[in-house]
Amino acid sequence: MLKEGDPAPAFVLADADMDMFDSASLKGKNAVLFFYPKDDTPGCTIEAVEFSDKEDGFCSADCEVLGVSRDDCLSHADFRDKHGLALRLLADTEGEVCRAYGVLQEKHREGETVGRLAIQRSTFIIDREGIVRHAFYGVNPRGHAAEVLKLVRQLCKGK
Repeated sequence: MLKEGDPAPAFVLADADMDMFDSASLKGKNAVLFFYPKDDTPGCTIEAVEFSDKEDGFCSADCEVLGVSRDDCLSHADFRDKHGLALRLLADTEGEVCRAYGVLQEKHREGETVGRLAIQRSTFIIDREGIVRHAFYGVNPRGHAAEVLKLVRQLCKGK
């Protein structure tokens, strides 16, 4: 698991439009990377819509918001278009970035391990130098975007 002060792992992933996104392009700006379990499920929709609704606030803080799940590009495009999301969704179908950020957890049911890995809803605030400033695991989606925006604004004040 990543913690405050760790360097953010580098990655290259395809987005909903099948364009490649290289995390190196974030150098010099703040970033929010939120990992969510599945496109178009209730909690994930709440979280993505709330981040999208706060796009202007994040932009004014020179911060890019990126959502990551193991869904493919087509699923991301459908999810984005269905809900009018104004943020970039990245497809980590192999789970490599999820592993690098420590967000894959074994699924449990009634005290048993099911043997399947699932994304633990998590968010990372990364500064202009590529350092993790805040790491949240097991996030409650409702209201989380507002909390993250507040922290990003504080990060900007402390430059």
